[in-house]
Amino acid sequence: MDNLLEIGKIVKTTGLKGRLKVLSYCESPKTLETLENAFIGGDSEHVSLFSVKVTGIKRGSFSIDLEGVESVGAAGELIGRYVFVPSENLPDGEYYWKDIIGLDVVTEEGLKLGCVTTILPTGSNDVYVCSSGEGEILIPAFDDVVKKIDIEKGIVVVNLPEGL
Repeated sequence: MDNLLEIGKIVKTTGLKGRLKVLSYCESPKTLETLENAFIGGDSEHVSLFSVKVTGIKRGSFSIDLEGVESVGAAGELIGRYVFVPSENLPDGEYYWKDIIGLDVVTEEGLKLGCVTTILPTGSNDVYVCSSGEGEILIPAFDDVVKKIDIEKGIVVVNLPEGL
């Protein structure tokens, strides 16, 4: 399915009734708060739809119960698979890395700095790697630095701190 976004990877079972722990790829827990259905699979082309109940959200992970998965054995078969949601489930103002990578980076004054080639997770915030013919700039993804992300225009507008 083309419109599926990967939000995590199932890493282990917890408890005795088929609960699963998922390594979260979500920047914000808002994505999980309204999650009722998810696709589970080895990749976005080979998935099965499940009714989901999110039972706990922690920094970097979340726990889920899947309808029809009610034993440790059944849950164990899903370890290593990925959790996907339709892209329209993304809350306003939230972006996935795949949407940001490839965007042009420009200053508020309109100076093009390069484009986002990769994103580094640091724990406290992401860092956008902006590459150009002159090298790389590491841009911390803070609100006071990244002023606007415009997917339609293909740009990230930044206000770089002095020294970058």
